Amino acid sequence: MVVSDRVVVLGAVGVVAGAWWAPPLPALVAAGVVTAAVVVRRPWTAVVAVAVLAAWLGGRAELAANAPVAEGPFAGEVTLVRDPGEASGAVRVEVRAGSRRFDAWARGRAGAAIRPRLAGERLSVRGRVEADVPSWLRHRHVVGRMEITEVIGWRDGDPASRLANGFRRVLERGAGHLAPDSRALFTGFVFGDDRGQSPAVADDFRAAGLTHLLAVSGQNVAFVLAVASPLLARLSLRGRLAATLVLLGFFALVTRFEPSVLRATTMAAIAALSSTVGRPVSAIRTLAAAVVVLVLVDPFLVHSVGFGLSVGAAAGIILLARPIAGVLPGPRPLRAALAVTLAAQLGVAPILVPTFGGLPVASIPANLLAEPVAGVVMMWGLTAGIVAGLVGGPVATLLHLPTQVGLGWVAAVARQAREVPLGELDLPLLAVAAIAGALAMLASREGHTRLARVTAAVVVLAVLVVPALGPHRPPALRSELSGVGELWQVPVPGGRVRVLEVETTASAGRVLEALRRNGVRHLDLLITPSGGSRAAALVHQIGRRVGIARIWAPAEHRLAGATTPDLGVVEAPGGLRLEVRAVRPRLEVVVSLDPPAAG
Repeated sequence: MVVSDRVVVLGAVGVVAGAWWAPPLPALVAAGVVTAAVVVRRPWTAVVAVAVLAAWLGGRAELAANAPVAEGPFAGEVTLVRDPGEASGAVRVEVRAGSRRFDAWARGRAGAAIRPRLAGERLSVRGRVEADVPSWLRHRHVVGRMEITEVIGWRDGDPASRLANGFRRVLERGAGHLAPDSRALFTGFVFGDDRGQSPAVADDFRAAGLTHLLAVSGQNVAFVLAVASPLLARLSLRGRLAATLVLLGFFALVTRFEPSVLRATTMAAIAALSSTVGRPVSAIRTLAAAVVVLVLVDPFLVHSVGFGLSVGAAAGIILLARPIAGVLPGPRPLRAALAVTLAAQLGVAPILVPTFGGLPVASIPANLLAEPVAGVVMMWGLTAGIVAGLVGGPVATLLHLPTQVGLGWVAAVARQAREVPLGELDLPLLAVAAIAGALAMLASREGHTRLARVTAAVVVLAVLVVPALGPHRPPALRSELSGVGELWQVPVPGGRVRVLEVETTASAGRVLEALRRNGVRHLDLLITPSGGSRAAALVHQIGRRVGIARIWAPAEHRLAGATTPDLGVVEAPGGLRLEVRAVRPRLEVVVSLDPPAAG
């Protein structure tokens, strides 16, 4: 049976649809459909078979994720599935106990004992298990929550995880002299670990559309294979294939099998296998085959935003980069780079815009300026970074001078892109741009090259300019920011009075993103109901991003520069009315607007 690229792509679509549907199919039904496909040996039967198989596997995964969990005390050994991170003042990590995964939290001494550990290592712990977890965690095979109250001891994991963790620690040790933000960017670029990144820098990268640089992708895999190519070239054909597969598996282990890593390494493995057997396949066929394999192995990948964005970006580049480059005006290197950026952005837009609210226009120039330098940092980190970690001292400092320059450039691009008020693309504008681009490509095919390039130039300029110059609605007087707090933006002569009553349980990243999306660069008053260390850290992060004229905090607070208001009513410009009802143990302020000002 000859299987065309179209059939493989349809098979990938069927697998994704089946895994998303995930009905409780009987095993006999799935086995019957697969057997019939093997007997009939027709392309359409193969598509139906893999779709039904994915649906059956997805149903089994749903049943396993929703199986009852025994609640109560826990004492035993757990294996860290991911690297520990900070969340809500605690250490949070995904662990495996037996065959089941838990979302584990630890505070105090238990948290301090877990914090330096890495994925694959094993801990003897005591705590308590609860069954209630959100659906998004169940789609990562997490079946319950574990509160760890005591860490009795720990030991290394299996040999593969020890080797991977040792490799990561060598790279981290070599970059130990870098500033915290630069060090977090370095580990993000090289192996996708951005846990140490400050909320302000993370928001810069989100606003600039550069967060993909901190998630390992096909570019990282290509650099790994490029670095290893002199050694791989010395091996026999079969030896080269085996070494390539081992290298890809080890890199996936180092980068923690993130969805984007799985997509990239699986595509590379399929390409290496097809090349070895003398039957090279197209890039779109390789991508579709990788989707089929990965979703059959883990049907829950269809619920992963990271997996969807990775597949979308790869599909966009494969299908659209060359046609877009053909119609863009300008020098060939610039056209090629811009085409890849535009193609990737179009590929991720159907997932990114509905999920995160818009595609930053600044991401287009920011990617053109940052991606080449980030690629150099990745490759340098995988070569000189190892030497720096092994030797240390002044040699490491010298070796990482290019790293510092590259990281500084990318961080500056992200920071400046955030400051440029270019706006965001929504789905209607993207659809119009896509249609106009398609017409330009059609004109190019018909031989109207000049018309195609003029049309393409107009489309690109429109995409860059329209969101910034188009009509903008004035901000709402009062906005309830989910998980962040309450924001007032009241017009007064010469500007607006901005007051934020923040929820001190909110993450700093979420607060900064909400302020950016609402166009807030200055706060006249920041009200924090709590005055503890966590509130102080949150206010500090907000102050790094926006100017704050005054801070109100409860009595006996720990916030530098904050004051505690008197009980009663305070009138503010624009008709704002601030009623202070309590100052201890928490500050309670009711903000309202006088009816005349509201009108």
